[in-house]
Amino acid sequence: MTWFLLITAGILEVAGVAGMNMVSRKKNVLSWIVLIGGFGLSFLFLSIAMESIPMGTAYGVWTGIGTVGSALLGMIVYNEPRDAKRLLFISMIVVSVIGLKIVS
Repeated sequence: MTWFLLITAGILEVAGVAGMNMVSRKKNVLSWIVLIGGFGLSFLFLSIAMESIPMGTAYGVWTGIGTVGSALLGMIVYNEPRDAKRLLFISMIVVSVIGLKIVS
C-alpha cells in the first residue's frame, strides 16, 4: 500500500508541474487548483509513504517519477525535444528508481 501511495505521490508531482506550466501560460482558477492540489496531495502521500519506506529511497523514487513524468509530459504534450541523449538519461533515471525499489 505504501508503494502505491509513493507512486501516486510521484504522479501527483507531475500534475503539480503541469499546473505550474498552466499557470505560466494562463492564470485561471483551474490552473491554480492543478498546481496547488497536485503538489499538496503529492507531499501528503509522500509523507505517509515515508512512515514505512526509508527517507532516501522514498525521496529518490518520488523525484525520479516526477522528473521522468515531467520530461515525458513535456515531450508528448508540449513538443519538447526528443533526442537520443535525453531519452538515454531518462532511461537511466527509470533504471535507478527500479534499483531503489529492488534494494528496499
